[in-house]
Amino acid sequence: MKTAILQLNVTDDPVTNLAVTRGMLADAVGQGVEFVLTPEVTNCISTSRDHQQAVLYHEADDPTLAALRSDAKRHGIWLLIGSLGLKTEDADGRFANRSFMIDPQGEIVARYDKIHMFDVQVTPTETWKESAAYRPGTQAVLARTSFANIGMAVCYDVRFPELFQTLSEAGAQVLTIPAAFSPVTGQAHWHTLLRARAIETGCFVIAPAQTGTHASAEHKTRDTYGHSLVVSPWGEVIVDAGTEAGVYVFELDLAQTDAARAKVPSMSHKRPFDGPK
Repeated sequence: MKTAILQLNVTDDPVTNLAVTRGMLADAVGQGVEFVLTPEVTNCISTSRDHQQAVLYHEADDPTLAALRSDAKRHGIWLLIGSLGLKTEDADGRFANRSFMIDPQGEIVARYDKIHMFDVQVTPTETWKESAAYRPGTQAVLARTSFANIGMAVCYDVRFPELFQTLSEAGAQVLTIPAAFSPVTGQAHWHTLLRARAIETGCFVIAPAQTGTHASAEHKTRDTYGHSLVVSPWGEVIVDAGTEAGVYVFELDLAQTDAARAKVPSMSHKRPFDGPK
């Protein structure tokens, strides 16, 4: 199945970002692609919670979601919207970081709210507390499509292998891990973590990513690592997008999943054990 990841460099303006994303999506469709994946926070990257309150929407009203659903229907493609920042009804005003699987009729097949929040001090001068702005999800999600069972995750989830093992045991053949990864942790861990998740589960791992410095007219900017990756079930890197925004096309061949699992059926070898004393 001809598939494409979009590597984006979004700003804090959802209107501008949507125009760029739709243009890239149309480019991918022009190359014969049937499945397109976008990164985490496709609609907006901002370091200002006040700005997010001003420009983000609830799911039912979100113009980015509506437009991309329309594009999926018009082009007759499957679309993973890596995630959107969305308003919620939570009393504390926190947002949802929500991934969507869209079918060729433009319908939402599955939605997943990012479970693990990036609350870390990367360096003495770089600290993130994602949970201050976003509330964590609680439910693992397997999207059952006409071509594959897809386990949905987002960014920091990649550090929690039990999530991906659970998804694989539930039938996942492909794991999607859209991201907006820190350059510091990306340089150290990104490739290793994604390859490990593929090897452990015998799944394809598809990780479309944000890249570069994300422009803001009024607030502090943010940098992301780029290097959108596609990893085979054997742990081989099929696509590494580097740091340039753009459309990256590859073939998704699920026969490789069966082949990898036949060689090393480790998921079927799991055994119960008692904890240390």
